[in-house]
Amino acid sequence: MVIHEHFARGARARDVSAGPPIGSQPAFRLLEFPVGQHHLRIAPRASWYSTAAKRGLDLCVASTLLIALAPILVLVGLAIRFESAGPALFRQQRLGLNGKPFRIFKFRTMHVLEDGEHVQQAEPNDKRVTRVGRFLRASSLDELPQFVNVLQGDMSLVGPRPHAVAHDRQFGSLIANYALRRQVKPGITGWAQVNGFRGPTPTVDMMRRRIDCDIWYVQNASIRLDIGVLLRTPRELLRRRNAY
Repeated sequence: MVIHEHFARGARARDVSAGPPIGSQPAFRLLEFPVGQHHLRIAPRASWYSTAAKRGLDLCVASTLLIALAPILVLVGLAIRFESAGPALFRQQRLGLNGKPFRIFKFRTMHVLEDGEHVQQAEPNDKRVTRVGRFLRASSLDELPQFVNVLQGDMSLVGPRPHAVAHDRQFGSLIANYALRRQVKPGITGWAQVNGFRGPTPTVDMMRRRIDCDIWYVQNASIRLDIGVLLRTPRELLRRRNAY
């Protein structure tokens, strides 16, 4: 089994503001030795103040944006229904904090409603994606219904992006520290997304680098970091990297 050297030493990141190295090279050197994944507990225990502050930020921002964006949500829903048959909203099972399952809400962007053991990731020029869906995916407007998940307490504004359960099983069997990202609530946006790891991850190497970012966030989660990620997210959305 593979484990990152950084976590094997049990060390904390030295510079919270800098974050893990981003680029073509893996964020951590890999070592090969047996390790029980369930014994790895790297996330510091959050104080009641930090937990309450994060929940307060989630509730305030999510409720405000849902009210402010209500007209857009209605228009998007109507556009989806007019273009193709099927529901405007798509629900899919994901795993949240400590592996608790929940149903994530998204605007439907495809002709299919895949959920279960086999979920195919989107590809460039994917024929399953509708015309409206292509715009929604590129602009990330399809993620707006997830503010409801935040209000319900299943998600946070900032955290590791939740993947389809089928992909959790696939990559969880290949990346030793994959499950450690579930030590915090999944987010609408996250440290990985603002560092360029947005959209589908067709290779194990791409997923591994995203997981490096996710686990760095788990180690260093704070309200200050969350606000920084939220402020950087609009710029990343405008760049539309890997959005299809």
